[in-house]
Amino acid sequence: MNYDLYWVWLSCGLGAGASCLDLVSYYEWNPYEIYGTTFNELFKLNVLTKKRIEKLKSFPIEKAEEILRVSKENGWKIVTPSSEYYPPNLLTLQDLPLVLFVDGDETTLTSELSVSVVGARKASDYGVSVARALSSAMASVGFTIVSGGALGIDSAAHRGALDEKGKTICVLGCGLGTKYLMDNEDLRQQITKNGALVTEFPPFTPASRTTFPLRNRIISGLTLGTVVVEAGERSGSLITARLASEQGRDVFAVPGDLVSSSFLGTNNLIRNGARAVFSPNDILEEYCYKFYDKLNIKERFPDDEIIRRTQKYLEEKQAEKTVVKEENQKSQPQKLVKKPAPSYLTENALKVYDFIGAEPVHIDEITMGCNLSTDKILSAITELEIYGLVTQMSGRRYKIN
Repeated sequence: MNYDLYWVWLSCGLGAGASCLDLVSYYEWNPYEIYGTTFNELFKLNVLTKKRIEKLKSFPIEKAEEILRVSKENGWKIVTPSSEYYPPNLLTLQDLPLVLFVDGDETTLTSELSVSVVGARKASDYGVSVARALSSAMASVGFTIVSGGALGIDSAAHRGALDEKGKTICVLGCGLGTKYLMDNEDLRQQITKNGALVTEFPPFTPASRTTFPLRNRIISGLTLGTVVVEAGERSGSLITARLASEQGRDVFAVPGDLVSSSFLGTNNLIRNGARAVFSPNDILEEYCYKFYDKLNIKERFPDDEIIRRTQKYLEEKQAEKTVVKEENQKSQPQKLVKKPAPSYLTENALKVYDFIGAEPVHIDEITMGCNLSTDKILSAITELEIYGLVTQMSGRRYKIN
């Protein structure tokens, strides 16, 4: 039997983030058995609240069928605990996601070697460069980089993995197909070709303030450890770090500027026991012995590896800024350079010529600006027209040639 339909029914009926491990364990991971169980039988188990059971039992199986149909039509995979591609690291979570909707390579989810790299959306150039450098270094030896696809540190982490043609997973806080953060659409498309977009939310579910904290438990749960690169005192990345700790995962943090509020969160993590990351080796040393046969390690990273890679990205960014500036300058219309007034002009014509510019000016404005009578203005303009220095536009307006 294909259990996908019943997993979708159970997932949507309970809702994202529901405490369901005890329930699915009791029924030996058989969602069809749960579907056939009565309200009273579920209530007697004392693993779900009455409100949660009512919500589950009121969710129509037809809606689950529609979700499966839409996913299939769009080429999105359904990964459930019954699937060979379901991440083993998630199976022990009390609030495990019962369905993962995947766009890309679902086999990426089974990677034993994965770390999450997270941080501020409005990150500094330093933070972005360090996140990218650290992620590229870890990807180069075989780690899968997991993050949330947001701007700032998340995007830098994904790009770092892609720089090395490494694997990366983007855990979304919305459903697949949702028009969210379109600035990152190109990046998401790149991720599907060398990793996967993953979400527990059904297709076209919009992002909200509640969906992101829920997805954070998947980011931390998928991985061996979470690296926080740059985070303020109330950053959402600290939620991911807390969840990682609660899930028994490692927590790392990159030290930051002591007087900058954008690094208060990371510095506090280190104060409270997170391992400080000065080099990729600080992460690698936690796992190199256990996973030595799976890692592509020839030697330790040089002590200045982060500095070297960060400098490279900063130089690339500066080069990009220079190119953009030059392109903008080229696209700007050339300013009209006003010819010097000829020496043969009369005094009135010279005064009018100095007043008129590239933008058409009405004759009344010229009269007031030059403080001359209308007759003298008309005479001066006629002189300028004869010498080809001004042109009359519609509505008795004039501009220089």
